[in-house]
Amino acid sequence: MGFFITFEGIEGCGKSTQLRRAAERLTREGYDVVITREPGGCPIADAIRAILLDADNSAMVPLAELLLYAAARAQHVAEVIGPALREGKIVLCDRFTDSTLAYQGYGRQLDRELIGQLNTLAAGDIRPHLTLVLDCPVEVGLGRAMARINAASTAREERFEQESRLFHERIRDGFLQLAAAEAGRFLVVDGSGGIEETEDLVMTSILPRLPRR
Repeated sequence: MGFFITFEGIEGCGKSTQLRRAAERLTREGYDVVITREPGGCPIADAIRAILLDADNSAMVPLAELLLYAAARAQHVAEVIGPALREGKIVLCDRFTDSTLAYQGYGRQLDRELIGQLNTLAAGDIRPHLTLVLDCPVEVGLGRAMARINAASTAREERFEQESRLFHERIRDGFLQLAAAEAGRFLVVDGSGGIEETEDLVMTSILPRLPRR
């Protein structure tokens, strides 16, 4: 069995950048690494991602949103994450089940027990071995996220960035509560600093946890 690491946090926390840099470092050190993301990671889940993140879909109700995330995850786990772990690879995933708890549970304030049941249904027995939460103030994260969106030439994935600051504060608090409740799996990393500084913190967190090559 491989090793499953997830990167979590609010919008603009730096998790996607740090995931890519971690993958590059681990590959140089001889690990067989797969990088993926949620929602998405395979064609069917990517199609669902386009629906979920499109700001034109602002009328989507929270329950529909939750069920779409579960559907995308079921396909992603079956096609990408499960096979890679069975092949003994290191899987780095940009968001997973904890994002659903933070966004739809704490942010949308849906029933967290129901979300846990859906997460289990979609992911089966696959759970992260290590989860890194890149934490930063909401105003810092949203500023970075909007700068990235405005600079992108692809579709504007900004449905969540258009939510209220209070919504994002609830999400941040949700991630920190999840981390406190399961300290053996979670590590909270300060994501408010520079890219290289944060990378050092991330790699210091990851390397001691990895199985021997």
